[in-house]
Amino acid sequence: MKALVCTKPGKLEYANLPEPDLQSGHAIVRIRNICICGTDLHAYEGTQPFFNYPRILGHELSGELVEFDNAPGFQNGENVTFLPYLNCGECIACRNGKSNCCINLQVCGVHIDGGMVDYYSIPTRLLVHAHGLNLTEMAMVEPLSVGAHGIRRAAVKPGEFVLVMGAGPIGLSAMEFARLEGAQLIVTDTNSHRLDFCMTKLGIQHGIQAGDANMMEQLMEITHGDMPGVVIDASGNRKAINQGLNYLAHGGRYILIGLQKEELVFSHPDFHKRETTLMSSRNATREDFDRVIQCIKNGLIHPLLFITNRVKFNEAAKDFPNWLNPSNHTIKIVVEKD
Repeated sequence: MKALVCTKPGKLEYANLPEPDLQSGHAIVRIRNICICGTDLHAYEGTQPFFNYPRILGHELSGELVEFDNAPGFQNGENVTFLPYLNCGECIACRNGKSNCCINLQVCGVHIDGGMVDYYSIPTRLLVHAHGLNLTEMAMVEPLSVGAHGIRRAAVKPGEFVLVMGAGPIGLSAMEFARLEGAQLIVTDTNSHRLDFCMTKLGIQHGIQAGDANMMEQLMEITHGDMPGVVIDASGNRKAINQGLNYLAHGGRYILIGLQKEELVFSHPDFHKRETTLMSSRNATREDFDRVIQCIKNGLIHPLLFITNRVKFNEAAKDFPNWLNPSNHTIKIVVEKD
């Protein structure tokens, strides 16, 4: 079978690999759609933590179930997605229902090879039914679930001001689920095209160019002097993350969905005087997947709005560098397999 391998930063190569054999308790999925994530792009440019090369990328996936062992309720030929997080089921996180941050977690396309292949083997316990969604919608369930998980962690309240830093796909996902909770949304990004997308396509109320000298004043005006009760970083940008605390209301919650390699640096007095709640948000759970699928089915979320690029699998390697160029206005890419 054909696979696309990131052999080192900045280098992708197609390779011919053996098709996976069916293992006990596993399923084989014929991959049909692969959405490109910031994780994939960061891996390609060499800035992704927890990463070793060579690696087959891809964890936002959908496909056709072709073979399985011990998957009650599933049928050969049905469209599926799956949780791309292989947890141990035994550590303290797993025992407490937090499989998304398992001590021994292996994420497809990060710690182990991912789904940029013709056929992919996955434990059957991670399979997810399509429930009528199409293949592209199914590949979008994972990134939407990451945003949904972050908003669930934040416990957003109706009417609360929520600032999302970063208007990439994960930031957009977080905004969509904060909107469903009744939040008043503010978004910042360095990319004016993405800010315009948020306001014209998603109806986000307030957009601020990241780095504006008067950003604090704008936030004070929008929030009537209170500042946002929730700040979410979805940029993974170290400067933004370290600055974000300054944008938070006293008594507020600061949630880090984005990830970068360096240390967090902030003023302890500023952190302390706010009685800040600081938390990370990693991956998603089946509960988040189920909620996302129901929201798409009920027309509450429209993931196809995010899609700006569609490319055939055979063309993906040459197009990767273009997706890193902000001037191309890329938001979400779908790689399609025949």
